[in-house]
Order: sequence, then structure tokens, then C-alpha cells
Amino acid sequence: MKITTQIPYGHGKLCLSLAREEVAGVFRSAIEQEHPACSGMELVEKALAQPLGSSGLAELARSKKTAVIIASDHTRPVPSKVIMPPVLRELRHGNPKIQITILIATGFHRATTDAELRRKFGDEIIDQEHVIVHDCQDQSSLAFAGILPSGGELWLNKLALETDLLLAEGFIEPHFFAGFSGGRKSILPGIAGGTTVLSNHCAPFIDSEFARTGNLENNPLHRDMLWAAKKANLAFIVNVILNGEKEVVRAFAGDAFAAHEAGCREMSGLSLITVPESKIVITSNGGYPLDQNLYQAVKGMTAAEAAVAPGGVIIIAAACQDGHGGEGFYRTLAEANSPAEVLEKLRKIPATETIPDQWQSQILARVLSKNPVIVVSDPCNHAMIQAMHMQAASTLDEALMLARRKTGLDAKITVIPDGVSVIVRK
Repeated sequence: MKITTQIPYGHGKLCLSLAREEVAGVFRSAIEQEHPACSGMELVEKALAQPLGSSGLAELARSKKTAVIIASDHTRPVPSKVIMPPVLRELRHGNPKIQITILIATGFHRATTDAELRRKFGDEIIDQEHVIVHDCQDQSSLAFAGILPSGGELWLNKLALETDLLLAEGFIEPHFFAGFSGGRKSILPGIAGGTTVLSNHCAPFIDSEFARTGNLENNPLHRDMLWAAKKANLAFIVNVILNGEKEVVRAFAGDAFAAHEAGCREMSGLSLITVPESKIVITSNGGYPLDQNLYQAVKGMTAAEAAVAPGGVIIIAAACQDGHGGEGFYRTLAEANSPAEVLEKLRKIPATETIPDQWQSQILARVLSKNPVIVVSDPCNHAMIQAMHMQAASTLDEALMLARRKTGLDAKITVIPDGVSVIVRK
């Protein structure tokens, strides 16, 4: 008897077929099985009509001359085509003359291309609206906004600080060190200066036992992010929850903090899974766009990290069409003799001297220092993967063969098809 499941990979899926006796279980977030009650746009419109902890968006816009809408970049599957039109309509319903800017929250990522913007928003919005892509390294576009609770300097995009009404769109999913995405993350790291992002993502914070998937309590990164969002006067958000097909199944709108808290509670209930410890754990980064590079794929690895037994093997499927995703991230691993060496080095770096992509390197090194990782990806990525102290495979079957050489043929296999959609507890 076989157990067959689909593993998200790029724009498609990989088929995994295993003998029943090999499998400890296939574990999914309940959200993957959710089906939308109506169209995504209708769900957003309903949320806008019943805002949480806030006046309606039209009313907020009535006395304002300008508004800035912070929007997610190309690395997030936020359905901006669904969210943005109702938001724009509400703003202009309240004030037809309001001047609106859409500010793309790239955080520390590369700039979003015109083609990516059009794919995300559609031609009409890109051609008719004022769209600016945030650049965390452009000091002339930033303004000082205060000192974070951690002691770091808060530099934010001037457009956000100078507008009369600041709002954000986004989505809520488990996040591997900030607890959850969405809400305050639109500000920090979304539209923050590079030095601010580096300070917030420092080694002591990433090392914190509270900086884990699904946890906000005592999370030092979350604390700074909340403070930054309040300092920026983030007034209103529209955040959605997506199912396994990237369809909107929940929408939350209203006060930036009340709406986000409600969304996180809902997401926590949907995504928490209890997983038995296994010698082999197979997962993915949820397919495109989250698996477009190895940098992002670290997120899925942390779900497997929480479920794999000591000495066990992690297998992750990630298309990585953009390669490693960060030169500093790549070199930190590739130029080291071992993951343990990377961890030792990064933990000694003071918060004020954090280097680009250090956090991702630190988490990957943490994972690799405990368990080997096999990445299923295109052969063109194999040399890169191997240079970063991982093994590479072209297929899931090949990866399993490699894993069994380390664990033995009788090793039980846990399958978590979408590692970024779950909060794993043993």
C-alpha cells in the first residue's frame, strides 16, 4: 500500500509516493484544506466593511491630503490584485482628491522589477498609480525616527513618515523568527533603512529561544517591530490568510495592531501541528514565490528542524530559480569550513555590527550543525548547494536514497508538504 502526496515546487508540485510502513505521517496546516467561501476580493471588501478596532478606511481618508499604502514585494505571495483595488476604492470614496502612493516594502531584498510588479498588481494599477520601490540603502530616502527598545536606530522611508495616513497590505503566515508575518513587519523590516534591519536581525535576537515560529511573546524582534510600527503611525492594515493554493480564505482589516493580533490568533489555530520525531523529514518552502532562492528556503528547513530526530536528515524541495538569493548569505557558508564555524563566528558579532544576511546564515548554520540537509533542486543549483555544506538531489527519490545511506533503510519518514505554513510542536 502506497501513500502518495504532492510537494509544492516552483510553479508546480512534485509527486511523492512512499510505502505506508515507511511513513510516520503526512502533516499539513489546516489552512491547506480551507476553501474560500467567496472570492478573495469579496472577503477583503467584507473585512473593510467591518474594521477591527478602527473607523472605516473611507472615514479615515476624509480629512487627509495624502496616503501611503505599504505593499509586499516579489518574495511574498500576497495577492495584491485582490487586496489593492478595494483599498483604493475605499480611500477615494472617502476623499476623491487624496494623493495615494504605493510603497513596495522590499526590506533588505533586491528591488522588485517592473515585470514582477505587473504580475503582482496588474497593468492597470502599475500604469495608473504612483508606485515607489523602497531602497533600504538609499539614505536620501530615509529619515531618523528614534531609538528602538533594543538600542538600535530606527530609520524609515520618508514617504511613510511624512504622509497623513499610513496603511499596509500583507498576509499572515507563521514566520521562523518573527513569530508571524504581516502587520508591523510592513514597517520593520519592510520600509526600514539597512542599518535598522541589521540591528533588528542581530545574532543575540536570532539566538533567542523566543524568536521562533508562531511565537510573539517575549520575542525581541517582534518587540522592536511593534515599536517601529507605532512610531511610524501605521494606522490601518488589510492582511489576509492564504490556503495551499494561495487563495484568500480569511481577511482582517482595521487597526494595525488589533487586526494583526486577530489574524495571528486565527493563523495559530489553523497552522499548529503535533509531529512525532522522525529520522527523515521531507518538506518544501511552499512553492513559488517563497522557494525562488535558497535564502528563502531556510524558512521551510526550520519546520523540519523542529520535527527531525537527532542524527536524522532533512529533505527540502526548493526550485531556487534565483539561485542563492544573497551574496553575503552564500559566502558566509561557502567560505567556512563547517556550519559550526559559521555559528561561532556570527554569535561573536555585536548587534551594532550585524552584516547583511547574517540572520539567514545563522539559522541555516544552526540547522546544519544538528542535521544534514538535502535540497531537491535543478541540477544547475547543485554546485551552489554543495558549496554551502548541503547535499543536492534532482528528484525526491534520489534525495531519499541519499538520506537512507545516513539513517538506514528502516528510518521512519515524516512529510510536511508545506513547511512555511505550519507551526511544529513535538
